[in-house]
Amino acid sequence: MKQHFESIDHVNNLREIQALRRLNPHPNILTLHEVIFDKKAGAVALICELMDMNIYELIKGRKNPLPEKKLTNYMYQLCKSLDHIHRNGIFHRDVKPENILIKQDLLKLGDFGSCRSIHSKQPYTEYISTRWYRAPECLLTDGYYTYKMDIWSAGCVFYEIASFHPLFPGSNELDQISKIHDIIGTPPKKILHKFKHKNKADSVDRNPFSSLDLCRSRVMSFDFPTRKGKGISPFIPNLSNKSLTLMYAMIQYDPDERICAHEALQHPYFRELRLAEKQALTIHRKMRLVENPLEKDSLGLRRISKEDQRQSEKQKEFKSPMKQYHLPALERRGGRF
Repeated sequence: MKQHFESIDHVNNLREIQALRRLNPHPNILTLHEVIFDKKAGAVALICELMDMNIYELIKGRKNPLPEKKLTNYMYQLCKSLDHIHRNGIFHRDVKPENILIKQDLLKLGDFGSCRSIHSKQPYTEYISTRWYRAPECLLTDGYYTYKMDIWSAGCVFYEIASFHPLFPGSNELDQISKIHDIIGTPPKKILHKFKHKNKADSVDRNPFSSLDLCRSRVMSFDFPTRKGKGISPFIPNLSNKSLTLMYAMIQYDPDERICAHEALQHPYFRELRLAEKQALTIHRKMRLVENPLEKDSLGLRRISKEDQRQSEKQKEFKSPMKQYHLPALERRGGRF
């Protein structure tokens, strides 16, 4: 890290370190092994697990498309990583091919230097994610965006892995918006209205999951020429309809209508992977019972003990007079059943 650090407390307060410690271990989050602090130089180094390459390096210069099973597997793991970080109150803010690492068929999300707490107060930093993967709410507002920006970026990455070309390669902010409108069309005025105006302070909803109602417009004009949009399918005709529906759900202009990571994981596009995971888990549990018969016995003992407890409760309803007579004496002496 290029930043100069004065103390170990300064190091431990870094968002990236705090985020990785909170999120690890997870199969789709880059593992942080060690933090090295050179007090004399004021330098910090993060020692993470070694991966083969990033997604950009994987697709750079390729001519033949990746098999759709491999593409599906990569996107499933990316959605699992986003679901995990969002559930833990963090959003990444810089999801792009260079920050998604792979090792054979394993995918891990890395570089949490730009991450932020979902529950922190808006507005956020305006220029945070790389422009090509920046969601409309990041382009058109003064920092009023939410964790849904990660989903937009993931949708752009989805297209890029499938086609080997960026979806919205804008040369500046205005060109970026123009390229978005070329593909998905100009949004309805009511959506632009939510971007353009901010509610009064006394009526602002501070729920971090309610996004566009907090937006106020930037200097950019909202008088966009009406465009229908070319769509995605003409550029990747070999992709399945299920993959296209998921991709469109991830790049919804209105973040309130955009799919979340948990919903994406339940999409029909990932049905086979979900079933395979479920079957693998079932087999794993059976193998554990075969290798550890005592675990099976203990499960049986727990079931028997519960049955005994129910029988005991029934017997208490029909206590003999003798037992009822001795109960107060036992309580006075601190006796227990």
